[in-house]
Amino acid sequence: MLPSFNESFVSRLQLENSAGAALSDSRIQLLEAIDRLGSINQAAKAVPLSYKAAWEAIDLLNNTSPQPLVEKTAGGRRGGGTQLTDYGRRMVSLYRALEGEYQATLKRMLEGMNGLEQGSLGEFQQLMRRLSMRASARNQFIGSVVALRARGLNYQVNLQLCEGQELVCLITQASAEQLQLSLGREYFALFKAAGLKVTTQQTVIQGYANQLWGEVVARTPQEEQLEVELALPGGLTLVAVIAAGDSEGIEIGEQACACFDAEQVILVACD
Repeated sequence: MLPSFNESFVSRLQLENSAGAALSDSRIQLLEAIDRLGSINQAAKAVPLSYKAAWEAIDLLNNTSPQPLVEKTAGGRRGGGTQLTDYGRRMVSLYRALEGEYQATLKRMLEGMNGLEQGSLGEFQQLMRRLSMRASARNQFIGSVVALRARGLNYQVNLQLCEGQELVCLITQASAEQLQLSLGREYFALFKAAGLKVTTQQTVIQGYANQLWGEVVARTPQEEQLEVELALPGGLTLVAVIAAGDSEGIEIGEQACACFDAEQVILVACD
C-alpha cells in the first residue's frame, strides 16, 4: 500500500539561507535555552547537543546573519556567560509564530496530496533529499561586494564582511556572469577550515590575499592537528585546522592571523 504523505514526512519548520545556515527547531531550542540559562554549556545539555556542535551552530548563525543572534557577556561572580541579543530574541519569536501557521498550512496541503501515484511520491522524496544538502565548509560568511577587478580570465572580488574587514575572492569570468556580480550585492563566502595558515608573526603573512586578524578564543588538539577558533571584529568567528607543529605562539587570548589565498573562497548568491 502506498504510504500517505502524512505518514511519510515529518513536518518541521526550517528556515534556511543559501549557505545552509538554518533556523531549525533544535537551533531555536538552543537559542531559547541560552536565553533561559545564560550559559551555552548548560543550554547544550538541555537540548541536548554536544558543546562543540552548539558552538558551531551559533558561529554559523552569527556569521551569516545580518546581526549577531548570540553574544558573550563579561563580568559578574561567575565570570560572564552567553546571552541572546535583542535581534536574536526577535528571530526566535518570529520562528515560533511562523511555526504555528506552518503546521496548520502543511496539514491542509498534505491532505490533498495523498492521491499522488507511486512514481510522483518517489520523485518528490528524491527532490527533498537533494534540497537537504549542506555545505561542508566550516567558515561561512556573508558580505557585500565593494570592489571588482578583472585579472586576465578571472575576476578579483572584494567582499566587506563588516567595517574594516574584507575578504578577497578570485573566480572565473563564467562564474562571475553566473552569479551576476555587481557592486553592493550580497553573497555568501565559504572556505574550509583546513588549508588555512594561522600565525602571530607579521612577517609570515606576506603574499596572502586574505589576512584576517582576530583573538584566539579556543584551541582544540585533535591527534596531530590543532583546531583554532578566532574571534574576528564585528562578532564574526573563524575556524582553522592546522598541523600541531605549526601552533607555536597560538595561545588563547593572543592576536593571530588566518592567512589563505583568494582561490580558496567559494561565492554563493544569496538569492
